[in-house]
Amino acid sequence: MTDSEEVARRKAAALAAIRAESDPNGGCRLFVSHHLDELEESFWIQLCGTARPAYEDVIEKLVLQSHWSEDDEDEGIDSFDFTLPDDVTDYLICVRFDDSGTVDDIAMES
Repeated sequence: MTDSEEVARRKAAALAAIRAESDPNGGCRLFVSHHLDELEESFWIQLCGTARPAYEDVIEKLVLQSHWSEDDEDEGIDSFDFTLPDDVTDYLICVRFDDSGTVDDIAMES
């Protein structure tokens, strides 16, 4: 598998894990609820077509901001950071992978 194929695979796995998060106190739910409260209705209307989109609608609009690794030998694929488009926030949903390439952790970070 090429590096770009592995990045694409991990990006898809990260987004699937974000969509599947069911913990009401988890990082993804916190990210969405925080931004629904903080951002103007006009932003949500433009992005999602409604002033108060559902969790799933917000998650579908996330964009990959970066992917990286703390270890230079890991080719930048251990952590994937997602956020809302148009630089409206400094907050991220960070998805971390373990050594086998499986999602290990999801957290909201700033």
